[in-house]
Amino acid sequence: MARPREFEHDAVLDRAMRIFWSRGYEATSVQNLVDHMGIQRGSLYATFGDKRALFFAAIDRYDRMVTAKLLAALNEPASGTEAIRQFFRLKIEWAVAANRPRGCLVTNSATELASRDRRTAGRVGAVLTKIEAAFQRAVVRAQQAGEIDPARDPRALARFLTSSAQGLSVMTKTFSERAMLEDIVEVILTALKQP
Repeated sequence: MARPREFEHDAVLDRAMRIFWSRGYEATSVQNLVDHMGIQRGSLYATFGDKRALFFAAIDRYDRMVTAKLLAALNEPASGTEAIRQFFRLKIEWAVAANRPRGCLVTNSATELASRDRRTAGRVGAVLTKIEAAFQRAVVRAQQAGEIDPARDPRALARFLTSSAQGLSVMTKTFSERAMLEDIVEVILTALKQP
């Protein structure tokens, strides 16, 4: 007879996600994970596999919980420009929140591992591709509403916005002053309106 699970899967996965997010993959030991997740080492392996499998599960959880909220802002039926602004507002709100790890798990993982780990690059790339596609839809809406010059390449603008969002995440690792982050976002939004 199987032993009943003694923990709530998503709750312990959230704790793993937060430690990978705050410390990174390499600096997080299995003991760190066990301590922060509040489960036994055997339960970690039985439920999630090894550290690498748990890391990928944490990225997937981040995508479902955090990225999904950002994409929801971009997919709002409101003005494309306002949707883009709301995306960056959310990033700033999260950056200045005291109870959240700094930066972005996807960006942190890209800078730490993607250049030397194809599986991480694939996972991170899939998330960034979704963000880029959502930005592109918002740019097209903004172009149709006359908010952005329709002659500009919406895919290129979406890539610019995606890279700007990731750059903002890198900045928030060191700086969490709202005024500074808002200045950066204003320049990003102004660049959209320039021919």
